[in-house]
Amino acid sequence: MSQSRHVPVMLQRCLDMLAPALTEPGAVVVDCTLGLGGHSEALLTQFPDARLVALDRDKEALRLSGERLAPFGDRATLVHAVYDELPDVLDRLGLPRVQGVLFDLGVSSMQLDEADRGFAYAQDAPLDMRMDQTTGIGAAEVLNTYPPGELVRILRAYGEEKQAKRIVSAIVRERAKEPFSNSARLVELIRDSLPQAAKRTGGNPAKRTFQALRIEVNGELTVLERAIPAAVKALAVGGRIAVLSYHSLEDRLVKQVFAAGAATTAPPGLPVVPERYQPRLKLLTRGAELPTEEEVAENRRAAPARLRGAQRIREDAV
Repeated sequence: MSQSRHVPVMLQRCLDMLAPALTEPGAVVVDCTLGLGGHSEALLTQFPDARLVALDRDKEALRLSGERLAPFGDRATLVHAVYDELPDVLDRLGLPRVQGVLFDLGVSSMQLDEADRGFAYAQDAPLDMRMDQTTGIGAAEVLNTYPPGELVRILRAYGEEKQAKRIVSAIVRERAKEPFSNSARLVELIRDSLPQAAKRTGGNPAKRTFQALRIEVNGELTVLERAIPAAVKALAVGGRIAVLSYHSLEDRLVKQVFAAGAATTAPPGLPVVPERYQPRLKLLTRGAELPTEEEVAENRRAAPARLRGAQRIREDAV
């Protein structure tokens, strides 16, 4: 078990951002991406009067973090759910409004470290990549059954892969001979199908394809499109949300939701803007905040992180 998996990214910055909303007794904070419980443990420790609700779609993560958070007793409620199910979860728990929400998007370090899950391109493993292994189709099935045009779209949209067409034609040619099952064969195929210049930039050449497959298998962007607005809606006035994302697609989505909430919805030209058109959010970050160089040096998984935060300043217009 590597030590790096225990280092939550930008931890103190997230805590500081949420702090003003979590000091009152009875404040509820939701960790939408529990993982191994690093952020959750810190939230419960730093805010002794707060109650935590934590979600994860990965049953193994819930089991491990359940052991870690056991000392906090009934202050922590752990739920097996995907984060776009947040409204249902809060409804079941009788919590119409919460004071804080934290998202730490991307793959949990546990999933990257468990070789047999197939998330990591550095080691051979079955091509699965499902965060919840009890449901849905794995990456191998996507590679073996999706039409070529759909695969190209996925690699371009989710992996921002410029060589998508080359890679997909190689995949289609190879899967006709034998279906894909393991990651090493895919990594090798990607290496072989890229021109020399493309291999020299940006780390492992398989990285973008693996990211694209993972996003497709887990419906990550579709889920996020529903989850961020739902989380904003769940915030009480004065409540705060912090979101850590790890690639530009996620960050763009978060930015759009926050920007829309922080903008006035009044028709242009009104001399006075009525209450119902006033912004509902105040942005807590100027653009996206990045991890410090020291943090990246200590924890390489922090390198691509982007943090955005917002505070709820009024109710939605009725």
